[in-house]
Amino acid sequence: MPESPIPDVRKSIEVKAEARRCFEVFTERMADWWPPSHVLVTRPRAGLAMEPRAGGRYYEWDVDGLEIDWGRVLVWEPPYRLRLTWRIDGRWQSIPDDERASEIEVVFTPAGPGTTRVELAHVRLDKHGADAERIFKALDGPSPGETLQRFSDVV
Repeated sequence: MPESPIPDVRKSIEVKAEARRCFEVFTERMADWWPPSHVLVTRPRAGLAMEPRAGGRYYEWDVDGLEIDWGRVLVWEPPYRLRLTWRIDGRWQSIPDDERASEIEVVFTPAGPGTTRVELAHVRLDKHGADAERIFKALDGPSPGETLQRFSDVV
C-alpha cells in the first residue's frame, strides 16, 4: 500500500500594513523577525539576508563569516508572492542542495485599507523523504505560529 502524501502546513495572519511594506520587511529585514532558535551556523549568527531575485539565495552567516544557505528564491513577485526552497533535514541541519528541499510559499494579499493577509505555507514536504513526517509534525500547529507572529510584531 503506498504511503499517504504529507499534507502542506499553512499558517496566516493579518498585518496592519500595506502588502508592499510586508514584502519588504519579510525579504529585507529577516534578522528582525527570524526566530532565534532557527539557526544553522554553529558559531554566533551575525546576520541573515535574501538576494532579491528569482535564483537568489537566502542565507545566514556567523561571526567568522561562514555562510550557510537556507535555500533559493524560486519565485520573486513583489509585493505579492515569494517562493523559496527550504534546505533542512529532520534533525534541523542544513542540506547542501535543493534535491531533498521542500518549499515555502509566502503570499501577501491586501485585506482592506492598510491591512494585508500574510499566508505562509510549507509545501512539498514529501521531498524530505524519511524525515518528512517528523518535519510535518514539528511545523503543524495553530496559526499564526512563531515565525508569522514575530514577523507581524516587527511590521
